[in-house]
Amino acid sequence: MGATFGPAGNSESFYEAGNKSTFQAPEWLRNIGLDAYEYQCGQGVRGSDETFIKTGQEAKKYGIALSLHAPYFISLSGVEEEKRLKSIDYIKQSVHAAELMGATKIVIHTGSAAKISRQEAVRLAKDTMYRTLEAIPATQVKLGLETMGKVNQLGTLDEVIDICSIDKRLYPVVDFGHLNAREAGGVFLTQEDYKNVFDKIEKGLGAEYADTLHCHFSKIEYTVAGEKKHLTFADTVYGPEFEPLAEVLAKEGYSPRIICESDGTMAEDALIMKKMYENARSNLSR
Repeated sequence: MGATFGPAGNSESFYEAGNKSTFQAPEWLRNIGLDAYEYQCGQGVRGSDETFIKTGQEAKKYGIALSLHAPYFISLSGVEEEKRLKSIDYIKQSVHAAELMGATKIVIHTGSAAKISRQEAVRLAKDTMYRTLEAIPATQVKLGLETMGKVNQLGTLDEVIDICSIDKRLYPVVDFGHLNAREAGGVFLTQEDYKNVFDKIEKGLGAEYADTLHCHFSKIEYTVAGEKKHLTFADTVYGPEFEPLAEVLAKEGYSPRIICESDGTMAEDALIMKKMYENARSNLSR
């Protein structure tokens, strides 16, 4: 079916166009040429059931694929057990909202590795996810674990694959900007650099997980500690660049969902990515 593209939340232009409510996003996105949307619950799952249902109805009406970003304060690897296990409640709330709106996946931050070894952080994260899966009944919502952008955070690609390997209901979410930032840039320069990500996921989890990968993409400013600030596609310093990834997606026939997390211009930059991808597919067919 090919790649789909959309923003993480509502861009500045969404509000400048006179829109006020998130359930207006699907129609607006369809009108500008996008086909995906990630509902933002970073500060908590605060919407009403009615809002989630309405958003889902509008998304179905306008053909917009939905995902949901779970609260940022989830920490699968927290050293304080009471706080760590509280994350299970936040994940359950996110799944509930996702079910109501018909979202296919929630995106979860993996946690910190600042005060403990990375091996211990992975062990704690696996324990949290084992408990989460036991606490959540059968659901069509996939649980996505995101690669992270700061050096002291849990969430390298290898770590995410390792955690996801404990159960088929866990899926990697690859944030290419995060992976680039945590290595201080220069990670994704060629098509091969991007292809290696898909190859590693296929080897570790299976072809389905690579073929339908959920991705975040934005240019991100970084320091030696990793991620500092999300930028827009106008940036010419930090990267990464999307064009080599577009070529890989076209050549290999992957069908990922690409969610743009640019600073305020996520809809516009998602459109730029979609056009690059369509151009790459068109060039292959000539």
